[in-house]
Amino acid sequence: MLWSDARLLAVHKPAGVPVQPDPTGTSDLLSALRAMHPGEAIGLAHRLDRPVSGVVLFSRTTEALQALNRLFHDRAVQKTYLAVVTGAVDGELTLEHTLLHDAKARRARVSDRGVPVSLTLRPVMHGDRYTLVEVRPLGGAFHQIRAQLAAAGHPIKGDVKYGARRGERDRSIALHARSIALPHPFTGEALHVEDPLPETPTWAPWRTIPTA
Repeated sequence: MLWSDARLLAVHKPAGVPVQPDPTGTSDLLSALRAMHPGEAIGLAHRLDRPVSGVVLFSRTTEALQALNRLFHDRAVQKTYLAVVTGAVDGELTLEHTLLHDAKARRARVSDRGVPVSLTLRPVMHGDRYTLVEVRPLGGAFHQIRAQLAAAGHPIKGDVKYGARRGERDRSIALHARSIALPHPFTGEALHVEDPLPETPTWAPWRTIPTA
C-alpha cells in the first residue's frame, strides 16, 4: 500500500501481475484488493500493462469510482513514468502521433486513422546504449507510451513487441509508473503519490539516480 483514505487506495503493481482478471487466470491486483477489503466496492479507473510496474489508483466506493472516472475523462490526472529507452535522448521532446488500436495483434500502430496522442519526455541519465527518461503522457490510449517511444526510434528496454532487441529475464519491460497526481475528488486537495523504483535487476543500474 502506497497511500489510502476512506475513499481511495493507491498501491504498487509489480511487473508481471495483471491489474484485473485476464484469460490466463493469473492472480490479479483487483481481485486481491477485493479479497483484502470485503464489503467495499473496490473499483478500477485506470490500468497498467501487465509487464509494467508502478502506482495504480483504486476506488473504495461506487461514488469514488464515478468521481475518478470524471477526473480521468477531463484529463485532470497527471501520470509520470520512468522508462529506460534504446539510444540517446539528448533533450526534452514532445511526441505527437495518431495511434490505431490493432485488437487482433494486441498492439497500437501509428496510422493516419485513430486517436491523436502526445507525450513529453526528458532525459534523466545516459548510459552506454540506453537513456533513462521521464515521460508524461497526455491522455491514456492503449499502449500509448510504448508505441510512441518506438515510433520515435527509442523502444523501451525489454519491449520486444515494440522493437526491443531482446526481452528481460522476468518478461518485464523497463517502464515504471512513478507517480500520479490529481485533485482529490471529494476534498479538492492536491493528491500526489509516488512509487519507488522496483528492486529488480532491470532497474538496478538506475536506482541511485535522482528523479525529481
